[in-house]
Amino acid sequence: MTEKKSPSAKTKEEKKKKPTLSDFKLDLEEMVRVGLHFGHRTSRLHPKMEPYLLGVRNTIHIIDVKKTAEKLKEALSFLQKIISEGKILLFVGTKIQHKELVKSLAEDLNMPYVIERWLGGTFTNFEVIKKRTKYLKEIEEKKEKGGLEQYTKKEKIKMEKDFLRLKTKFEGIKNLEKLPDAIFVVDMKTDELAVKEAKMKEIPVVAICDTNTDPTLADYPIPANDDAISSVGYILEKVKKAIIQAKSCRKKS
Repeated sequence: MTEKKSPSAKTKEEKKKKPTLSDFKLDLEEMVRVGLHFGHRTSRLHPKMEPYLLGVRNTIHIIDVKKTAEKLKEALSFLQKIISEGKILLFVGTKIQHKELVKSLAEDLNMPYVIERWLGGTFTNFEVIKKRTKYLKEIEEKKEKGGLEQYTKKEKIKMEKDFLRLKTKFEGIKNLEKLPDAIFVVDMKTDELAVKEAKMKEIPVVAICDTNTDPTLADYPIPANDDAISSVGYILEKVKKAIIQAKSCRKKS
């Protein structure tokens, strides 16, 4: 007769079990179904993407999803590591069709994000950016507490304009007190300045790399279609699960 474990013993065992990357199963068929394998036209190929290609179909380069899965696992492992250490990840996705995906993910994970045009100096002149975000928070606080009533009509109009302008630019990074420990870039071509500044400040870059980009610019490149919402959504969902697991591990440790 099998001995039954007491509830307390089960609880102890459950506490010892921590989510790991091995819980992730990347289905190659699903990756193809959501369109991760579609690259750009052959004329737009960046030569350094050749190792990740499977072939050509109707003048479109096809990405090898086996290699995508391999590099995605490496990226997820890195993200889990930094999150489990309590570090900060900044999401960057300014392409129109990705903005809401990136914003929703970052807010769900309580992480900073940039979905409007990347402002030159965001990393390389960070102290100036901090002053602008501080001003944004000051106006926000005054609005919430009715503190704008003490100003003249003209002053209030100016502050409202400043608030809307600053909110558009800095809402996603207003609570960023220091440079992030890593960035996740959805489209390296669109946000090449963010990648450049990250490299200058020695901030690790995790990025989706389509066939028209240089994957060597990312520390953790993920070769995949960076245009289709289904493709980007698939990768971001895996990133979300990885981060949630890492946070769970951190809480239990």
